[in-house]
Amino acid sequence: MDAAEQKPSLESEASRIVNSYMGWSAGAGLIPLPGVDLAAISGVQLKMVHSLSKLYGLPFSRDAAKSLIGALVGGGGAVVLSAPMGSLIKGVPVVGQIAGALTQPALAAATTYALGKVFIQHFETGGNLLNFNANDLRAYYGEQLAAVREAKPATARASAAKAD
Repeated sequence: MDAAEQKPSLESEASRIVNSYMGWSAGAGLIPLPGVDLAAISGVQLKMVHSLSKLYGLPFSRDAAKSLIGALVGGGGAVVLSAPMGSLIKGVPVVGQIAGALTQPALAAATTYALGKVFIQHFETGGNLLNFNANDLRAYYGEQLAAVREAKPATARASAAKAD
């Protein structure tokens, strides 16, 4: 198998990894304890980057990955505020728990998807965790997040299916 045939299969497998971790992060978003859900979502996203690094045969550093995820997700403007607010609202009896259960899983899945797409693009272009520049990739992260948040998951699914 030559490199041209191998590349689409890597992208396809990477998309499957991202889709799997989207489900796990949405599940973590259902955790009813404020703060615990955010820690679980962060752990899922970190594991996703580890799995993608492993797929691409790249060295993985937990500390570097945590910093990069924080730089990307932390630079997401309104998302930075909505994730903690979605978590904190769960502390309000009944109404807050219902609102948190409705919003946090969707936000977790969306940020995980966008994050995964950024790392796939970076790894596909020969990048690794050491030469990852969050400032350069933040716009792409925003585009991917917007595609999901604007109810365009069909577009996101189409690009994932195209990689399959």
